[in-house]
Amino acid sequence: MEEIHEVFDCADSINVYNGGAKTAYSSGGKEYSKILACWNDMINGAHDMPAFGVSLDRYTKEEMKKGLWVEFDFKKVLECNGMPFEKLLVSVEKGAQGFNLIRYNSDVGYDGRCFYLDLIGKNMGNFYDLLLNL
Repeated sequence: MEEIHEVFDCADSINVYNGGAKTAYSSGGKEYSKILACWNDMINGAHDMPAFGVSLDRYTKEEMKKGLWVEFDFKKVLECNGMPFEKLLVSVEKGAQGFNLIRYNSDVGYDGRCFYLDLIGKNMGNFYDLLLNL
């Protein structure tokens, strides 16, 4: 894949974590389609930029026990900008106008460099509300 924007439609499942509780939505399902449509609408026109930092597996797993998170699980290794991943994890914050896409690889977990998307004048509000009301 050349662009990070192109990968999300390839997700085998989408996992939503709310306060540490995980709900999985499989490709082809009604909720999966709603999540993906809202996500794609949100990132339409977004710019990918250098990430603000790196992820540490232990810290990320601890943070996933709090707040709202969404994870796109591809069930295979994909690569963008020379960075491989099997999953992409995002902390969903209602007013956020940009966010890190935390890469997961089975050999190192959530350790490593991230991608970053700037929503360019948009925020995560609609996506946040959708995830809370599934």
